[in-house]
Amino acid sequence: MIGKKINNYLKLLRVKHYIKNLLVFIPLFFSRDIFNKEKLYIALLGFVAFSLMSSAIYIINDYRDIEKDRLHPVKKNRPLASGSIDKTQALIVMSLCGIMSITIVGGCINEKSLIAIIVYFLLNILYSFGLKKKPIVDVVILASGFVIRVVFGGLINDIKISSFLFLVIVVGSLFMGLGKRRNEYRKQTDTRDVLKYYSESFLDKNMYVCMSLADVFYAMWAIEMDYRGLLWSIPYFIIILMTYSRNIEGESDGDPVEVILNDKLLVVLLIGYIVFVFICVYLL
Repeated sequence: MIGKKINNYLKLLRVKHYIKNLLVFIPLFFSRDIFNKEKLYIALLGFVAFSLMSSAIYIINDYRDIEKDRLHPVKKNRPLASGSIDKTQALIVMSLCGIMSITIVGGCINEKSLIAIIVYFLLNILYSFGLKKKPIVDVVILASGFVIRVVFGGLINDIKISSFLFLVIVVGSLFMGLGKRRNEYRKQTDTRDVLKYYSESFLDKNMYVCMSLADVFYAMWAIEMDYRGLLWSIPYFIIILMTYSRNIEGESDGDPVEVILNDKLLVVLLIGYIVFVFICVYLL
């Protein structure tokens, strides 16, 4: 019984989605300071803070969408929609997550990163309270979450982010956001009002424009960084995006975390990419 209750709270917090918050480490990794204990400690604090804030946002979204989620074949099993956690408990957990996140960033890191995480919070509140019904705007806000994570990772350790890397994150995030909407539109099982403003053709074309731009910007970034051997990661990066898009074209629901975790090949490719880039940046 206790184990089931804990599992329900973990689902409420969307712990599985903390994988997205690993983006916080990207600026530190490519600055060649990943073994700097002080900076790594700050990055870990940032990861925890962003994870707590993202959980608070997920709870707010679930709270707002309880009735619609109950009509969805998958979302009806979420803790709030299924009734396994009541609204009062969820609001208490949400408040604790938000307060702890702000306390960690404001008290242990710096003011600039505090602004970034507050912007993330406000954008998602606006999304939850109406902007998710606005076409294009909804995808932009989805993508902004990934971008803010990387910017936040740079701000907490005062690391400047390469312009091309920033562009890779921007268009890559739009690619994933459009892919998510594309599969929601195709399955027609989602209760999102915004889907009526889209067509599969529109989402397809723009998704692959963003994918192509991500390939181009990544190549320009790899050349700009001039790390020995990094040039060879370009075809590897292209293959990863191709594998991801193949999943989007399949039966996936389009959620980036689900797309990655449900494909063993993609997981292996990502691990291989990280190892290869680590060798290029730190060992060659």
